[in-house]
Amino acid sequence: MSGHRDAHRHLGRLPAFPFYGGPAVNPDTTARATVKELLADLDAEGTERALVLPNYGVPDPDVAFALNELVIEAAQADDRIRAGLWVSPKESDAERTAGALALAGEDGVRALKLSFLLGGAPDDESCRAGLDTIFAAARAHDLVVHVHTSPGAASDIDRVGDLVERYADDVALHLVHFGGGMSGHIKLVGGRFFDWISAGKRVYTDLSWAIGFAPHWLAAEIDRRGIGGDRVLFASDQPWGDFAGEHARMAGAAGDGALADLIFRDTFDVLYGR
Repeated sequence: MSGHRDAHRHLGRLPAFPFYGGPAVNPDTTARATVKELLADLDAEGTERALVLPNYGVPDPDVAFALNELVIEAAQADDRIRAGLWVSPKESDAERTAGALALAGEDGVRALKLSFLLGGAPDDESCRAGLDTIFAAARAHDLVVHVHTSPGAASDIDRVGDLVERYADDVALHLVHFGGGMSGHIKLVGGRFFDWISAGKRVYTDLSWAIGFAPHWLAAEIDRRGIGGDRVLFASDQPWGDFAGEHARMAGAAGDGALADLIFRDTFDVLYGR
């Protein structure tokens, strides 16, 4: 499909790390270190526009924060690219996050990226002041807040959902990975995603990492309920996702009509195209 947008991919190479007690490895084999490499990927894929976020994963906050300058450089080098900045609500990251938020008004910045994989939690009182600060900045600059979701622990939709309830009346919140697994998919497609939309929450999602049944079920529920089609975006999550696989799964579920236009192009332009 030509003319598609990618609402969530990463830029930057990470240092090797001994994940899970094993040897030091670099699992993100397609990570790109430069803007030139990123642009070559976009050309090869036929990706016309993309939201680019700092790569992260190793448990060292300085690594992700240091890549904020690179994603801004990418956005200012080519109009196809919009940048998302890495932020953290943890008290220990307050100074780093203040530095990141000072860049929120830079040309090309359209999002702030949160992930509790590196610590903290949506319902941790020690993170409350940090979350309030991050969402206030998003509100002031009209930015989207990206939040990683995955089953269990602090990234579970049961806990990340607190952020939707607390902040999404007036801040756009992009739930990355649509719950990230079986339990999250069923909770969201089974009702919660549509309940939030009906309640007026500014909630969006992508289905990178989604289990195979989820995109088809979500598309069917969007058709049945008549809402939600404008809240789903295509995302590759490169280098942690696989562009070809992610694209094929969403194209198969969305078909080639109005829903596909929204998922692959139109909703990106509304959220990130400015």
